[in-house]
Amino acid sequence: LSFPCPTFSVTSWVDGPPLRERRLALITTAGLHLRHDRPFQPDPNDSYRIIPGDVSANDLVMSHMAASFDRSGFQRDWNVIFPLDRIREMAQEGIIGSLADFHYSVSTAHQAEGFQSLAREIAALLKKDGVNAVLLLPV
Repeated sequence: LSFPCPTFSVTSWVDGPPLRERRLALITTAGLHLRHDRPFQPDPNDSYRIIPGDVSANDLVMSHMAASFDRSGFQRDWNVIFPLDRIREMAQEGIIGSLADFHYSVSTAHQAEGFQSLAREIAALLKKDGVNAVLLLPV
């Protein structure tokens, strides 16, 4: 199978401050959630989890819906799909301004039509947290 690959211009949608002044959040589609949260369900109302910025690797589990999904990379090093340790290092070194208080994990087991309202909901939470940059981590 071959799928068409879209091309995008290199022009930013919006201008913003330099990276060293950005407040960054991570958003992953890996189906990550806190160990004490319930796993993602194939329910349109169960679309994302909030991950605190001070989370540690042992606090997260993956409930990605695809049974054939290879979880071995995540099990060895969570930074493969959720590079919070690397981003923390970048903040400490002054490469980025700061990290968001919260990050987000999205379940992709839903119809595309439902993602617009989900995106608006998460965008409002990001804005409340003062985030002006997001690293999207599709899995």
